[in-house]
Amino acid sequence: MAGLYERPSETYAKKRPRYPDAWFARLAALTAGHHRAWDAGCGTGQASISIAEHYDSVVATDVSEGQIRHAVPHPKVRYLHTPVDLSEDDLVALVGGEGSLDLVVVATSIHWFDIPLFYAVVNRVLKKPGGVLAVWGYNYEIHPFEDKLHGQMYPAMRPFMDPRTRLAMDRYRDLPFPFEPVGVGREGEPADADIEVDMTLDDLVGFLKTGSVVTTAREKGVDLEAVIKDVMKRVEADWGDPTVARRLVFKAYMLAGKPKR
Repeated sequence: MAGLYERPSETYAKKRPRYPDAWFARLAALTAGHHRAWDAGCGTGQASISIAEHYDSVVATDVSEGQIRHAVPHPKVRYLHTPVDLSEDDLVALVGGEGSLDLVVVATSIHWFDIPLFYAVVNRVLKKPGGVLAVWGYNYEIHPFEDKLHGQMYPAMRPFMDPRTRLAMDRYRDLPFPFEPVGVGREGEPADADIEVDMTLDDLVGFLKTGSVVTTAREKGVDLEAVIKDVMKRVEADWGDPTVARRLVFKAYMLAGKPKR
């Protein structure tokens, strides 16, 4: 998975939507303590720096060295590259040890993980009681253009997608989540969590080009630029002045829970 985001990592940092501050305040209210948090699959640190507003320290990890290189610096965030071959014990030690964490967050990336291994680590590192795991994601359901992006572009791109991304496309409804609910969704029933973003048409195109499917298709000798361009012509017809930013709503989804006793 690491290679899928190596090349577009700088663009990724600029074009991906920023998560709402209210999300992190809500999650912080769910944890008993606010000493240490872990952002797993941190990418360029979009969630990491927001978590740091509510916790004393944040360890942020990613298998992509390119993403880590372009991560946003923050005095309370420590970015670490995590090779894919790290053992469960090594990962537990790296992020702080048994029962050391108040919050674990996975922003739009858990579908890439070795999920059983990750959950085993989470159950060891979260404080009991009081620790919380939160995962979320979004796809091409972007209002008011979801009919064109999710309804038309997604089916054209689907043959080139890594099968793991379908968990995200299906809003994590099929994601195993064996944790006790804390009021933010439950296994099979993620909570809705909108992300409002002001974007120009060029910003939206840039976002679409950072998707892992673009890299996957290119490695198979297929250029998806024509697919994106065709759909964006239809979006542009309804956009108005393409240089003027519009308020878009990413129809995101979230699950949060605590280790079962």
